[in-house]
Amino acid sequence: MSWLKHKITVGGRKDKSPFGHGPAAVREGQAAFDSYCTVCHGLDGQNTGVPFAAQISPPIPSLASQQVQQYTDGQLKWIIENGVSPSGMPASRGILSDEEMWSIVEFLRHLPPAGSLGEPGIYTGACGEQLDQPVEPEPPHPPTHGKRGSP
Repeated sequence: MSWLKHKITVGGRKDKSPFGHGPAAVREGQAAFDSYCTVCHGLDGQNTGVPFAAQISPPIPSLASQQVQQYTDGQLKWIIENGVSPSGMPASRGILSDEEMWSIVEFLRHLPPAGSLGEPGIYTGACGEQLDQPVEPEPPHPPTHGKRGSP
């Protein structure tokens, strides 16, 4: 099933970002991620502090996992744009711009260490007090196959 999903079901395999790479793109991606993705994926993309991440079916994967990181950049953008059915991953088409989706992909390639950003404020009661702390970009998570666009 994993092969089928990676090779056929998820589109965008050869798509490349028309936007920049690097620290500024990672920070922009983190800002977009913070506004749209943290309720399910945590501030660090690794489900830190998300109480239901392991209990739903299918469980929410860590975005740093090999399962996720082996997608090409284009496939990750396609997943963000179209969602994954029948999982709980919603489509962001019409909500996020192409630039925001591509910047989230850049953030996903440079996720901070698990737990380093704390828990989403919505789960700690500090929702209005969430610190806006940009991440220093981590080195890219190496894809397990295929090539990403050059930095």
